[in-house]
Amino acid sequence: MANQLGKRLRTLFSVLTILILLAALGIAWFYSRMRASLPLLDGTTSISGLSGAVTVERDAQGVPTIHAVNRLDVARALGFLHAQDRFFQMDLARRHAAGELSALIGKATIGADRKARMHDFRSLAEKALAHLPATQRALLEAYAQGVNTGLNQLRAAPFEYLVLRTKPEPWKPEDSVLMIYAMTLDLQDSRNNYEQSLACVRDVLGRPAVAYFAPLIGPADAALDGSVAPISPIPSASMIDVRQQAGSATDEAMVERAHDDSVLLGSNAFALAGTRTASGAALLANDMHLALRLPNTWYRASWQTTDAVSGQALRVTGVTLPGTPFMVAGSNGRIAWGFTNSDVDVSDIVTLDLSTVDPSMYIRGHDLVPIEKRHHVIAVKGGDPVSIDVPWTEFGPIVGHDAQNRSIAMKWTMDDPAAANFDIYDLENASTVEEAIAVAHRCGIPAQNLVVSDRSGKIGWTIAGRLPRRIGFDGRLPVSWTFGDRRWDGYLNADEVPTVIAPQAGQIWTANNRVLDSEALLKLGDGGYERPQRAAEIRDLLTPLQKASPADLLKIQLDTGAPYLDRWHTLLTQILTDGAIAQKSERAKLRKALLPWSGRADADSVSYRLVRRFRQYVATSVYTPIFARCVEVYPDFSYRRFHIEEPLWDMLNKQPPHLLNPYFNTWNDLLLAAADSVIRETERDGLSLDQATWGKRNRAHIEHPLAKLSRVAAIWLRVPEDELSGDYDTPRVQAPDDGASERFVVSPGREDEGIFEMPGGESGHPLSPFFQAGHEAWVKGLPTPFLPGATAHTLKLTPTS
Repeated sequence: MANQLGKRLRTLFSVLTILILLAALGIAWFYSRMRASLPLLDGTTSISGLSGAVTVERDAQGVPTIHAVNRLDVARALGFLHAQDRFFQMDLARRHAAGELSALIGKATIGADRKARMHDFRSLAEKALAHLPATQRALLEAYAQGVNTGLNQLRAAPFEYLVLRTKPEPWKPEDSVLMIYAMTLDLQDSRNNYEQSLACVRDVLGRPAVAYFAPLIGPADAALDGSVAPISPIPSASMIDVRQQAGSATDEAMVERAHDDSVLLGSNAFALAGTRTASGAALLANDMHLALRLPNTWYRASWQTTDAVSGQALRVTGVTLPGTPFMVAGSNGRIAWGFTNSDVDVSDIVTLDLSTVDPSMYIRGHDLVPIEKRHHVIAVKGGDPVSIDVPWTEFGPIVGHDAQNRSIAMKWTMDDPAAANFDIYDLENASTVEEAIAVAHRCGIPAQNLVVSDRSGKIGWTIAGRLPRRIGFDGRLPVSWTFGDRRWDGYLNADEVPTVIAPQAGQIWTANNRVLDSEALLKLGDGGYERPQRAAEIRDLLTPLQKASPADLLKIQLDTGAPYLDRWHTLLTQILTDGAIAQKSERAKLRKALLPWSGRADADSVSYRLVRRFRQYVATSVYTPIFARCVEVYPDFSYRRFHIEEPLWDMLNKQPPHLLNPYFNTWNDLLLAAADSVIRETERDGLSLDQATWGKRNRAHIEHPLAKLSRVAAIWLRVPEDELSGDYDTPRVQAPDDGASERFVVSPGREDEGIFEMPGGESGHPLSPFFQAGHEAWVKGLPTPFLPGATAHTLKLTPTS
């Protein structure tokens, strides 16, 4: 018996040993493949097509400086570097735009592919490429050549393809055009939900409701021209009476589900004229806010080559977008430029008049036009292909139905291949604000605010990207284009695009807010401007600056002030009376936790978190029954881009009975219920009120797309969960996985004094020393140099013999 037990134990031990050895061998093999996919940092290699030798110097953070004879060689070298450090990121981006993710990932991304296929960006990219100037096509071809060489010279494919058990496909020039569309999908709404939501309010609640709940111009705006407007009258009970709406009553469970009405994406760009800087050169600050992930959206780079116009030596430094060979934002020594999403109106919802006899046709003037069916087949890894038919009109795709159940189509600048180009390349050679603005008006990118400064001390603003010329309507709400009296008549000419150069005050700021009023606003339209609190804070912090340095502008970028919450703090304190506390003793702890109050979204602030959540609970309690009928009619209805703050405060002051949530007897009951919800929320989070800091709610959650595969993978593919200061309505925009994708401050010609910060690092490879290099400085807001540092690695690229 003992012998049999001993044999079984020895057999079990042998099996376990073999399994452990096999596991160790598997891990060792996987690790060796991981290391084989690391980029080449030193030595010499060759790229076909180079006209001369190229030297790539990397600093300790992996930031490359490319020394090349001409711009085509820079493109080849940059493509090589992008592929070696970021190819999987590039692949995901082109597939996202083309609706081809499922072929790589599987069923989980079919929904995203359906959304992208609606606009058929792959075909648009091919058409746009064919219309590009020869110089731009040559750069894209050289870049693709560099990308494919860099990919092929890795000793193993990027590790992500090992995990997904597939192979990367070569890069094509039209894939770089797809990067424009990938950014478009990030920055604009491919279904124009904002206009559909506005239309739903108009159709269900009436035009006065649009004017009140979604004002285009408000009393607290921060436009460059100083334009403001008083709040509109409260809609009457005959228009909206939530007390009479069947089924609209809510309960505490609804109040507990208060959603964050902040807009997720945005950016800051602001500038001071040379008359107000210490150096006399204009200062530019830019932090572009995007979803945060590993690797980061941007890839830092600097290159030294020859100016295409003057033939003189040129150095360009800033951030590039992997997948394209151009500098997106940065400085060339003569100008510095940056972008923010403009939120101008570049799309319209068109109401269709369908034939009552044949609904597969729509009326156009006195004719019937058939609705086109565009057929697509989505390849799915590990599954059957998915076929979809997208209905198209001459205006664009049909995106849904309005409140009267009429079909609606979407007219969008980005559905026109002529709206996509790489004229942004010419910013690299511009010398003045005026030259940069002229380039912006030719650019084919998602419409952006361009803020630019030059070496002479001048600053300027304009819109980069195509703007439609509307005839017969302003574009804010849907109309019928059936008879041609309302339409687009091409795009605005360069001299028609609103522009501001060297304002008298010597400062410019944009934070995705409305920038101008009057005739300029009619041209720009309303694409869902962000609320003005952040822009106002930047404006107010800029105004007193004189003899400013880069550190002064970085301080504004890192500012966490939210003064608009001061009145909310006062309100919450006032309703927590002794009588209210006598009703519920927990309210005493809340009142105590509201002190001290700084009005700043600092990670260690308790009072900021409590007041912010109180406001959100109040907003949800007030607006949910008001918009309940809109949600019934249009399930995707959202008031997120409505400027609800001033109407909300107006209602709290005037307390109209017909707009009071029917669950509550008085407006004070609603406010106290919101306060109680704040208390319950902290209890659910396992915190006492005095421990509920903003940082505990605002922890970094920045990871690689493959981090979700397993907890073990997440250890390698995620940054530390740092408690982060900042919020959506503060200059330092920050959420767990959204925020400043970069920060830089620079004066053209004084780049050595500039500042740069970026989350993550240059490399997308977890074994690379550059995977998170520089991330800690971004978290802590520590100024690091704008220019690359001392050379730590040197790679020589030579022409193929």
